[in-house]
Amino acid sequence: MEPCSCDTFVALPPATIDNRIIFGKNSDRPCDEVQEVVYFPAAVHDNLKEHLKCTYIEIDQVPETYAVVLSRPAWLWGAEMGANEHGVCIGNEAVWGREKVCDEEALLGMDLVRLGLERGDTAEKALNVIVDLLEKYGQGGNCSEGRMVFSYHNSFLIADRNEAWILETAGKYWAAEKVEEGVRNISNQLSITTKIDREHPDMRNYAKQRGWWDGKKEFDFAATYSYLDTAKMMISPGRYCEGYKLLNKHKGNITFETMVEILRDKPSGINMEGEFLTTASMVSILPQDSKLPCIHFFTGTPDPERSVFKPFIFVPNISQLLNTSSPTFELEDSVGKKLQFNSKPDRRHPLYQKHQQASEILDNKTEKAKTMLDNMRKLEKELFKEMESILQNKHLQVDKIVNLFHQCTEDEIRIYKSNVSS
Repeated sequence: MEPCSCDTFVALPPATIDNRIIFGKNSDRPCDEVQEVVYFPAAVHDNLKEHLKCTYIEIDQVPETYAVVLSRPAWLWGAEMGANEHGVCIGNEAVWGREKVCDEEALLGMDLVRLGLERGDTAEKALNVIVDLLEKYGQGGNCSEGRMVFSYHNSFLIADRNEAWILETAGKYWAAEKVEEGVRNISNQLSITTKIDREHPDMRNYAKQRGWWDGKKEFDFAATYSYLDTAKMMISPGRYCEGYKLLNKHKGNITFETMVEILRDKPSGINMEGEFLTTASMVSILPQDSKLPCIHFFTGTPDPERSVFKPFIFVPNISQLLNTSSPTFELEDSVGKKLQFNSKPDRRHPLYQKHQQASEILDNKTEKAKTMLDNMRKLEKELFKEMESILQNKHLQVDKIVNLFHQCTEDEIRIYKSNVSS
């Protein structure tokens, strides 16, 4: 299952500088899948009799939901990764183990990411939301658009300004590990071993009934619920181990630029190429000082090495993110409906289309390609500098921030247009 994994990272003080938590994720998905970056404002829901339509099923609504920014495969309701107005960030991973993946349609792990962000104002509250929904509705359904069947259980990395949580699942059973300092990463394998801070009340008993644990030796979640030799986990070849090495290489000096470079790393396999590739990336700065804004960077395009990380900050009355919003189709109005498209619909948003054209030039490695990449890096460097200035000076010009992400995508598209047409 290695070809279809993602990678999610978190670094906390003292591994970082300036008393910040840094969150990062690469979303690795089928190479022809479009990922959009979308914003949903906070909302009050008066009529709780109306159910909420997720990707496949309907669930109970809650009285209030928080504002969220999401990076998601454009065909579904949930998200691969995202953040909310309270500084909570979540990314999920596909995991497999001894517990059979359910064929029935339920909540996707990506639905749970969005629900955790919309309903949890701290990392632990978001965890509570996810495990409660997991118990009530279960997880399951095809995680791919089209005929390919692609189903899995999920693990989650949930972070806020103060701490992070790793939540790993096997069907309805789960274990959670609290992370308060240092570095941690997850990939497409269970990674919680004996440090279990919270768990499903019947998790150990179920494992005992199945003959996976004798009830005597120390309980190791990853070893029990999967086929891993956890004693060799940190030295085995694979992306989980490679990601851990990259984090530890920079431990003590990790910045958001460090996290961007880790996500761009191709020798480790973190930046995927091939049938499954890195279709979108995200990095967030979560200052522990609550007076400072959290800043979330998204690419909205494949291959972070050939993309621009663009900043988003939560303020009132944010402009719609038109350049990274995919078109919708009438057949998708009904939740869980089997879509009868004659061919796969074109979900490319404006930024994706121009980035695709630019990638053809970058493939040729000409002087024009070098110039375009230099201009992309220059734009990104200016944005990084501007965001760092906000954090250092503790000053936010709200009238500019309202259009920040939209303006950044306009600037990126302008670079692509000037090189594609010339």
